[in-house]
Formats: sequence, C-alpha cells, structure tokens
Amino acid sequence: MSRLDRIEDLPGLKRVAPKRSTQRFVLAWLAAAAWPPLVLTLLVWPPENWASGVDTDWRLVLLVVGLIAAPIGLRLLLRGHAASGRPSTRLGVVARFMVFGGLLAAAVQILIALIMSLLSAFSAQSLVQGLGALETTLLIFGVAGLPLAILVGVSYALWAGLCVAFIAFSPAPVVKDRMGLMRDRAV
Repeated sequence: MSRLDRIEDLPGLKRVAPKRSTQRFVLAWLAAAAWPPLVLTLLVWPPENWASGVDTDWRLVLLVVGLIAAPIGLRLLLRGHAASGRPSTRLGVVARFMVFGGLLAAAVQILIALIMSLLSAFSAQSLVQGLGALETTLLIFGVAGLPLAILVGVSYALWAGLCVAFIAFSPAPVVKDRMGLMRDRAV
C-alpha cells in the first residue's frame, strides 16, 4: 500500500505524455464520441425522425456534435501540450475536456434557442403572435434548456476526457536529476 506523502501521489496526478500513435488517437476519438447513455438509448429507442431539420432527434444532433468536437478537442489539447507541456496529468486532461465541453454545450444550446426562436417568430400569423412565440421559445430552449444542456455537455465531456486521458496519454518517463540542476531552489 502506498502512502500519500506528496500531492503527486493522489490518483490522476501522475505526469503523462501523449502517445505518438495515430491508431490511439482514432481509438480515443471514437471512444470519446461513443458516450454510453447516448449509444444505449439509441439502441433501445431508435429515433423516429432521422432526417435533418427542426424535428431531428436530439440524440443524433448530440452524436454529430460529439463526433466533430472530440477530434477538435483532442487536436487542441495536443497542440497545447506541445507548446506548454500542459496539461501534464490525466486529471488536467479530464478537467480541460469538462470545462470546454460545458462551454460548447452552452454555446450550441444558445444557438439552437436563437434559431428556434427566429423560426417560431417568422412562422407566426401576426406581429403579436410572433412576439409571443419568440418569448415562449426563448423561455423553453434558452432559460429551461440551458442548464440541462450544460449538464449533459459536461457529463459527455467527462466521458470524453476520461477516454482521451487513458487511451491517448501514457505515463511520462521519469527524468533523473543526474547533475542536480532540477532541484527546487526554494526548499
């Protein structure tokens, strides 16, 4: 049994580095996009409307967003790691995915709320009816739907971050301080 003498000994805080394998990145991308609640509900309850449009099943939209966002997030993460060496832990990888996944979910939900509001306002018969439809749609999709979308986005991003952290990253090799130059001078 190991002791927790240093903060680096806590789970998820050991240094990691990206694996240099295209197969690992593709596997991490596909695993990140295959969020289990989404895949299971698609298998158990197939969508009624597969066509693109306003009535498209939200699970299909979420799957498409995940298939697009996962490789972009992985690429940005690798670019940031190459430039600054951060994130250097698995916990850092997961945290970045969760933060940016929540922001992406909020942005997509706001975009959907605006599009649906404009569609409902323009399909109304009169100006007053259009304003009422605009208000109702903004309340439903914007106010009520935004917290739910962020919750779903963060949990999807948690899954994606865990997949990327454990598939595309491996423990970093330990660098030995042979000349004594890497010691912390403040200690």
